[in-house]
Amino acid sequence: MEFCDECGSMMKTEGDVWVCSSCGAEKPRSEAAERQAVTTQGQQKSEVVDTSEVSSEDMGPTTEAQCPECDNDRAFWEMKQIRSADESETRFFTCTECGHKWREDDH
Repeated sequence: MEFCDECGSMMKTEGDVWVCSSCGAEKPRSEAAERQAVTTQGQQKSEVVDTSEVSSEDMGPTTEAQCPECDNDRAFWEMKQIRSADESETRFFTCTECGHKWREDDH
């Protein structure tokens, strides 16, 4: 990803140049620099953590949340940053009655 030196907007590629979609500034592409760019392809995904043997005291705080399985109105909750840092955290819930797990993302 490249950002414009003139206005700071994100640039796009057009052939062998980067072009700013806001102000139209251009700069040449560098094959060596693009080879060193970090991508999310091939990175490890988050793993599932088994909480089936954790006591309710150790599960953490609860909140009012409607379980989609049993309609109970309390759930343990936890927030984790699973996407890039410029996106909001994901909220994970575990029903206090049936143990059903679900998540809630901001869109």
